[in-house]
Amino acid sequence: MKHILLTATAFMLVFASVRADEKPVKVPFELLKSGHMAVKVKVNGKGPYRLIFDTGAPTMLVNNKVAKEAEVLGKDAPKPPIVIFGMMGQAALKSVEVGGAKATDVPCVVMDHPTIVEISKHVGPIEGIVGFPFFARFTMTVDYQAKEMTFVPNGYKPADIMQSLMATMMARTNAPDAVKVLVPAAQWGFTADKGESDEAGVTIKQVFKESPAAAAGLKAGDRLLTLDGRWTDTLVDLFEAAAPIKPGRATVLKIKRGDKEMEIKVTPKAGL
Repeated sequence: MKHILLTATAFMLVFASVRADEKPVKVPFELLKSGHMAVKVKVNGKGPYRLIFDTGAPTMLVNNKVAKEAEVLGKDAPKPPIVIFGMMGQAALKSVEVGGAKATDVPCVVMDHPTIVEISKHVGPIEGIVGFPFFARFTMTVDYQAKEMTFVPNGYKPADIMQSLMATMMARTNAPDAVKVLVPAAQWGFTADKGESDEAGVTIKQVFKESPAAAAGLKAGDRLLTLDGRWTDTLVDLFEAAAPIKPGRATVLKIKRGDKEMEIKVTPKAGL
């Protein structure tokens, strides 16, 4: 995956405002010795299962055991084009219930992830991860002292990030030099690349003329560290940070240019 072009049209990712009649739902969580939060989750009405709640996870994940018991993968479920870590496939969960917070049609990966298996050896059974496709649908707060989360539905249904990235990876196999496209809600006008460096952030590869990024002074070679206060240490991070930004909203980008860190404001515009 070489480049990601932040532009607009296909995915209209816009956070909806919280309705006045939406009531908060409080859900207890367990703080594990590993520092992770664990919650009880029902999948397709089965369970509850013990899953890690990870605000940095780009997808929902359940292990093969849960997938079998909850009938996650049907006969016609597509097989993964790239098999890693025992990945069995991708599916949309009919329902995911974390306490009283419920979501439907939630994108999910089915696999026995080695990290989850290893954590289970030390803290007891962990059956998967609750990630972005679930929690992005809620305005959420975490009270570590009370070990309690509060969820309020916000009307937002995120795109399947993993499916987009998988399509990008497969496209790269067929056309290694092609520009890969992911599309948040607003047009920014630059491409980025993580490259081989372990340095924080992603590198700006190209800034398009007369684009919002160009108008703000962003330059090729800048290292993008955060967007709207969110880390952009990977291309997935960058997509997740850019996705909810509405056209016309001035957004702070923290960059590193040479040895100097600075902030610039980019006001993305609506796509075609």
